[in-house]
This record gives sequence, structure tokens and C-alpha cells, in this order.
Amino acid sequence: MSDSSPNLSQLWSGRFSEPVSERVKRYTASIGFDYRLAEFDIQGSLAHAHMLAHQAIISAADFTDIERGMAEILEEIRTGKFVWKLDLEDVHLNIEKALTEKIGDAGKRLHTGRSRNDQVATDIRLYLRHNIDGLLQLIRQVQTALLDLADTHAEVVMPGFTHLQVAQPVSFGHHLLAYFEMLKRDAERMRDCRSRVNRLPLGAAALAGTSFPIDREMVARNLDFDSVCENSLDAVSDRDFAIEFTACASLIMTHFSRLAEELIVWMSPRFGFIDLADRFCTGSSIMPQKKNPDVPELIRGKTGRINGHLVALLTLMKGQPLAYNKDNQEDKEPLFDTVDTLIDTLAIVAEMLPGIRVNVDAMRDAALQGHATATDLADYLVKKGIAFRDAHEAVAQAVRHAETLDCDLADLPLADLQRFSSFIDSDIYSVLSLTGSLNSRNHIGGTAPAQVRAAVARGRLAIACNTETN
Repeated sequence: MSDSSPNLSQLWSGRFSEPVSERVKRYTASIGFDYRLAEFDIQGSLAHAHMLAHQAIISAADFTDIERGMAEILEEIRTGKFVWKLDLEDVHLNIEKALTEKIGDAGKRLHTGRSRNDQVATDIRLYLRHNIDGLLQLIRQVQTALLDLADTHAEVVMPGFTHLQVAQPVSFGHHLLAYFEMLKRDAERMRDCRSRVNRLPLGAAALAGTSFPIDREMVARNLDFDSVCENSLDAVSDRDFAIEFTACASLIMTHFSRLAEELIVWMSPRFGFIDLADRFCTGSSIMPQKKNPDVPELIRGKTGRINGHLVALLTLMKGQPLAYNKDNQEDKEPLFDTVDTLIDTLAIVAEMLPGIRVNVDAMRDAALQGHATATDLADYLVKKGIAFRDAHEAVAQAVRHAETLDCDLADLPLADLQRFSSFIDSDIYSVLSLTGSLNSRNHIGGTAPAQVRAAVARGRLAIACNTETN
């Protein structure tokens, strides 16, 4: 940030008998990070000025000058020509000072009926609302990538795990759709969070409202807010919306961290289930054979970073009395970094998923290990009239026998299987096959390929409906 014009006085300096020290300026200034609120600050200021003119609190000529001056400042900001000054502390005073220099007294009248307290709260909500809308689009992109991958691999068999031990065969497409469901909940939470972000604090002024005849509902309509914050103390001091957003972001990152962990494990030669495109990996400075899954590892690592921001914001607010306190300046950096990290993560996952190459044979071979169809044998016996606990015991003994012979249940001769239950017949081998196991779970939420494709169709429809709604 540029620090020209060091002798400019703060807009509040009339109360003080000595200037703020340079160290305190650096310590208390937020312009180094809150400059990114500039366009939202101008958006909020124009809506406020429009209302002031409508209510005859300022003149129509003043409003025209404010519009013209703000248009010039916005152009300077977008082209990188605007000079940010540390002496002016933050984005709000920088813009107001520049406006006054351009249009004179009309610029000084802009702050009538508001405070930096309700001004910054409005700016953050505008910023967050804008980014939530963008994040919802990115979530849909990731969901679409998952649906495409799941559709392609609906019939690919892999071992499903519990305790990271082979449990039952599942469709790889079905496995991917579990992450689609997580993201569906994430999108629901984010849309719900947006409804609480989208409430206007402007008009609360410093903490008690204002004596000017303002029209807060008019400002809310002009800025597309759903409603106004109904208590002035709460309006300026509330950061629940930022905490809630960061909590939503933490859950999204947690889901991606779980996916990243699986991609890392699956890419290991010990599994060999998948391979990632080279552009998402790096090599080793010493081991030329290495292909390291750096992107998934960083996703896993950045999840801790976002979780830390959530704890930071909760801790920031936990001891604050009403109403606004300078502590709240510390809300922006963790919030901004959360938004940036989440945007980058969603974008890179959406790009990475379509390039995953699946080793179908390795997945199938792994599903043949660990007696993955043992539950199918138990279910088979139950359907023959045996109580489940008795069937469970019989299959457990059959598994133990197969292990002594170092073979799978499906490889045991019929006579061997019948030692454990006389109800077992030759039709058991279709039950013990991986394909038979998958196809037997043909109900909503099941892993049968037909159900996977039905879930993909439902997912595509849900995305299309949400896109139209938003």
C-alpha cells in the first residue's frame, strides 16, 4: 500500500491534542487488507446517498456530485490508479477523503446519518453475499464433475471399507456420490447462511440509530437486502454471519479433506486404484521416480487453516460487550482468507476430478480380497429361513475355513460351503460374485449400478433446479 501524504489528519482528529504515533498507525490501520471492500463500500455509500437525497437530508445536487465523484473513484480503483493512504486508516476514510477532494462539501455530507460501525458491517455483508453466490456456482461445478465421474464408473466394483478394512463391494460411482451428498448439504447450509448475511445494518449508525429521518427499508431494497437488522446495538456488533459462513466453509473443507485423503491413499502403489493428471502432482528433488499428490495433500492441510479461522472468529467475539469494539477489525483477515482458500479449493477440485484415471482391474482385485461378499452369504441364508444370528455364525466359520485354505469364499467348493449350512445350494455362486452383490442392493441409496445412475439423474435435476432458483 502506498503511504503518501503522511501529514494528512484523520477525519476524527479534532478531539485530540496530539497526533497518533507512527507505530500506532501501523498497528491500528486496516487499509492493508480491507481495501478489497472498496467496491462494496462505494455500492453501500451510493445507496445511502440516494436515500439521503430522497428524504431531503441532502440536496439532489449533492447526490449528483456524490454519484459523479464515486464513479471516478471506482474507475481509479479498478484501474489501479487509486492511492491508498495509511494515515487514513481504512478503506472507508480513504474513499471519503478522496471523494471530498473531488467534489468538496458534498463529500462531507455523505456520512450524515451513519457511522463507520454500520458502514463496515454493511460492506462485509455485501462482500460475503457476493462471494457466497460465486461459491455456490463453484460447488455446482464440483458436483457436476462428481456426477459425470460417477455416471462413467457406475459399474466399476471396488471394496467398500469400514475401519479401513474390506467390508462389502460397492460401485465406484456410488462411492463418489457420497461426496455429492456432502456437497448438497454444504450448498444447503451456504444458501441458508446467505439469508442471514442478507440483512441490512446500515442506519444503526454508531450504536443507537440516528435522529435523521432515514428510510432504512429503501436502502435495503436498493441493495437487494431481504430485511433490515432490527436492533441497532446488534446491527453494529453482530459477526454471527461471518462465524456461520466460516463454519460452513470448515465443513466444506472437511469434506474435501476426506476426499483428498482417499485420493492420496488410492494413488499409492499399494492400492493403485487411481492416478491423477500430472498437472496436479509434483516430483521429488532426489527421487526421480516419485509422483506426489501435492494438491490433495494441500487441500488436507488447508482444512486446518480454515478450521483455525473459525476458532479465531469465535474467540474474537466471546468476550466483547455491546456494542462495537475495535476487536472487530480482526474479523476481516480470517474471513477474507477463508473466502480465498475456499474459492481456490473448489476451483481446483472441479478441474482435478475429470482427469482422474481409474484402474478398474486394481479395484476389482481389491474387492476380491477380505471376503467382501460374506454378508451376501449371510443374507442368502436368512432368505432361506435361518435366523440372522445363526447365519452370521455359519458364515464366520466358513470365512475361517477359507482363510486356512488361503482362498475367497467364492472359491470354496460347494461341498465345503454345505458343511456350514445345508441350506446352501449351487445358486450361491451368483450371490457370492461381485456383480451379484452389487446388483442385489437395488433400492434407493443402494450401490446397484441402476441406483447409481438414478441418483446421478436426480443429482443433475437438483443442480438444474438450484441454478434456476439462484
